[in-house]
Amino acid sequence: MSWSKLKQQLESFLSPALQGKVEYRATGYRYLPDKAGICYIMVDKKNILNMSDATTLIKWYQSEQEIKNDPGIDIPISPEQIKAVRMNMGDKIPEDRLIVIARSREISELAKELLAAQSSLSKSDFMAAAAKFLSSPIEESIESKDMLLNILALMDRRVGKKRILNMSEKIKLKHPAVQYFFELRLGTF
Repeated sequence: MSWSKLKQQLESFLSPALQGKVEYRATGYRYLPDKAGICYIMVDKKNILNMSDATTLIKWYQSEQEIKNDPGIDIPISPEQIKAVRMNMGDKIPEDRLIVIARSREISELAKELLAAQSSLSKSDFMAAAAKFLSSPIEESIESKDMLLNILALMDRRVGKKRILNMSEKIKLKHPAVQYFFELRLGTF
């Protein structure tokens, strides 16, 4: 889905009190493929939540290298993981190399989770979350662990005052960005 169509659909779901106040923005460079662009959410013309592709891969690689080089981190590999690697790679690879490959894949996944927990988001993360938000029920987005889905749900017109007020205890356990948009929505009542 193109950015303009996605933006139009997201803004059509904004609460009436937030229309004109909250904007979704994205930049991209058509003729410069190494410049991925940024995506951000603006409130009152101020950039509140910035998602940039430029540094995400570098941070992911750095996290992965830190995990690999930390002697205190021991990542156990299950026989199922080794079996999955064997199925993907074939039977010609020695057993000890299969373990290394499985451990490397596990470290890569751990680095991705760590980066997501640190909320280093990219434009592609926002696009995927927005597409999921538009195609799933609002309850899923509210209960999700994904902070972008939570933010989009909090600004949605389908979420009323009563539901917002009932969420106040759960929001205290969420990311500070989610708490910010919760307070923004509370201010509209």
